[in-house]
Amino acid sequence: MPAVAQETAPAAQSAKPAQQVTEIRIGYLRAYAPQLTLSLLDVPPADEGVAGAMLAIGDNNTTGSFLKQKFELDVAEIKPDADAVAAFNELVARGDKNILVDLSARQILSIADLARDKGVLLFNVGNTDDSLREEDCRPNVFHIAPTRTMLADALAQYLIWKQWPRWVLIYGSHEKDQLYADALRRAATRFGGKILAEKEFKDTGTARRTDTGVIQIQQQIPVFTQDLPDHDVTLVADESEVFGTYIPYRTWLPRVVAGTAGLVPSSWHPASEQWAGMQIQDRFFKQSNRNMLSRDMSAWTAVRVVGEAATRTNSGDQAKINDYLHSDKFSVAAFKGQKLTFRPWNLQLRQPIFLGDAKSVVTTSPQEGFLHQVSELDTLGVDQPETKCVFKK
Repeated sequence: MPAVAQETAPAAQSAKPAQQVTEIRIGYLRAYAPQLTLSLLDVPPADEGVAGAMLAIGDNNTTGSFLKQKFELDVAEIKPDADAVAAFNELVARGDKNILVDLSARQILSIADLARDKGVLLFNVGNTDDSLREEDCRPNVFHIAPTRTMLADALAQYLIWKQWPRWVLIYGSHEKDQLYADALRRAATRFGGKILAEKEFKDTGTARRTDTGVIQIQQQIPVFTQDLPDHDVTLVADESEVFGTYIPYRTWLPRVVAGTAGLVPSSWHPASEQWAGMQIQDRFFKQSNRNMLSRDMSAWTAVRVVGEAATRTNSGDQAKINDYLHSDKFSVAAFKGQKLTFRPWNLQLRQPIFLGDAKSVVTTSPQEGFLHQVSELDTLGVDQPETKCVFKK
């Protein structure tokens, strides 16, 4: 018996080697500087976007633990006007093959082709420029943030559904204000709205909080809007935060205000409760001690996109993740009532758009009655027959 025991002990003690954990590193490259806003309530939190990504890393690891996958997040920060290449290379050197970017269009384009050469996928979580999905599109840049045309179309559908088709447009003097105004003009043409008059609000460069007061604003805005024709809705295009917050309740005529002020279209709303939205809102608040904003949701979704691809392919292999994201098998759930997919012609994430004010969600677009042969979500933004995107091989 002892001899048998000695012979069988090593076999009994031998066990299968532990399965190796696959580490999947995700980068987050953002351009950040403290931002001045017209309202103290609108000052962006310093961790805007990053907090959403961190929540999703935890969600990915919950599922990944069963598949021996571990997700890590690396964050790099640059100035809004800085060169992005060095910070990008640093993330790649850490092993980040999937990188969230919250950068200007110029910065994204400066690293897009470099990323492709290195086998890196970029996920745009903050930039709404349509040009990045159209004439400047890249096959390795996925767009989580909606475009300006998607936001404008979502708003226009609701205004037409409400039978408020007569609009006036007030736009700012900065480039991004002009781009938003262009999107609103396109939406008017597309859905039957009529812009009766337009007016530019020039940024004179004065200090926003010291040189203007409530009394001055109360006098100036009615005079500024006095010569506008009768209309249903005042559209505001002020992404630069120069005047838009001052328009509601101060116009010459008592009218609805919408656009970047008043009724605002966005990819997420802090008051969204539908489709289990309350669940993610609660979890986010417990983690970050603040409300979840659109950039947080875009970053959460981007990290979940990577996690979903890794789960479905049961792999951390970058080629397999890339192929899966480009396939018609991919979809991701994001608390918006339906699974979201990428448009194959420009890699823009299809998604509903929330329309809300400071307190609540008023409605969600696409609106009922706006039909499409493929997906009603494709009634928002540039559709395939209109696209200028041609991926370079």
